[in-house]
Amino acid sequence: MTDDSLRSSRAVVIGGGLAGITSALRLADAGLDVTLLEGRPRLGGLAFSFRRGELTVDNGQHVYLRCCTAYRWFLDRVDGTRLSPLQNRLDVPVLDVGRPSGPRLGRLRRNGLPVPFHLAAGLAGYRHLSLAERAGVGRAALALGRLDPDDPALDDIDFGSWLARHGQSPRTIEALWDLVGVATLNATAPNSSLALAAKVFKTGLLSDRGAADIGWASVPLGDVHDTLSRKALDSAGVRTELRTKAGALTRTDDGRWVVDTGAERIEADTVVLAVPQRETHDLLPAGALHAPERLLEIGSSPILNVHVVYDRKVLRQPFFTAIGSPVQWVFDRTEASGLTGPGQYLAVSQSAAGEEIDLPVAELRARYLPELERLLPAARGAGIRDFFVTRERTATFAPAPGVGRLRPGTRTRAPGLFLAGAWTATGWPATMEGAVRSGAGAADAALQALGRTHEHPLQEAA
Repeated sequence: MTDDSLRSSRAVVIGGGLAGITSALRLADAGLDVTLLEGRPRLGGLAFSFRRGELTVDNGQHVYLRCCTAYRWFLDRVDGTRLSPLQNRLDVPVLDVGRPSGPRLGRLRRNGLPVPFHLAAGLAGYRHLSLAERAGVGRAALALGRLDPDDPALDDIDFGSWLARHGQSPRTIEALWDLVGVATLNATAPNSSLALAAKVFKTGLLSDRGAADIGWASVPLGDVHDTLSRKALDSAGVRTELRTKAGALTRTDDGRWVVDTGAERIEADTVVLAVPQRETHDLLPAGALHAPERLLEIGSSPILNVHVVYDRKVLRQPFFTAIGSPVQWVFDRTEASGLTGPGQYLAVSQSAAGEEIDLPVAELRARYLPELERLLPAARGAGIRDFFVTRERTATFAPAPGVGRLRPGTRTRAPGLFLAGAWTATGWPATMEGAVRSGAGAADAALQALGRTHEHPLQEAA
């Protein structure tokens, strides 16, 4: 390596997922010279798309809620809001197939009344719970509303035990609490920290009447997280280097950082590490964290997605969820994928999929196609144009009780070095919202350390 390989940049962001993109944009918006390094050939981290024949496929179905102010800022910043619309009002079709008489449809929805009355009518008419169970949900919700998600004591309590102590039956947990919790936390109630569960339910259901309205991309995720993000980064003056990994991170005698990619060394005043916790652990200089080994104690939770392309239309709603079935959430991705000709493409999203993540495709096919026929009578007798599976074995950090004490903050002991990623101490579970919040927090901390201030709408929204 020669001196010609040495570059200078005011800030380097390592990692091109949502956290890294956010950090790079906010630093560049404040006037810094920014370099973004990403080892993959694309941006977007674990929320991306790929080609399969004529289809453009998301690696997994991702949704957000109206209360996700940071992710909504991100969509606005990359000009992607129009491509990821929100429901006008929360409305979730829930099919119960655990009945001798066949599938029964219920709905979780809200009205236009203020909190908490916005959900009262929907809960009263929720057919999958008895009158006594619905009344019990109301009492538990009131108790949940009194909790402080930032109370460290809550992190050591599992959500399942708390629900049981507050009179929630196994049926109620399956038909309501886990219906929402598994999709947002990527863990069942017994395996979830009460602090994180309280954050999800208080923010999503009890903060504002429209907080839980659901949004999702009407185009492939890559169109937003890769294509539009790259355009925004280019417009902001960020130098983006794909297929480029940071191999070493060192400090110079004059207090600057040097990021070595193998092909070049980049000097910077500020570095944001926006990569997964294990990669962060390996890159951290000695002494940067008090107990860096804690990063390796943060577990992971997998997500499995089953993709089925039928030769005819079998689902007439944009999505539904199910109870009494191994199937969790099902989305119609026909138009977004670019499927042509007759048929329909459904994506089945399976969170907390530890027992299934390594099963062979043939076994998953034998399990899920009959289940979809039970749920969707129109699928019976339909031809299968394609069936495939995507697996994210380390999709999210595991939100287990006690994880809060393992998640580090944005700042490190090393001046000019900051951490970002959904696994850091955002107070949120591992969501797109948490990732963007972490990236914004890291950039804001870096600017503060540099003596720079930059007014930004996200500061107020967050």
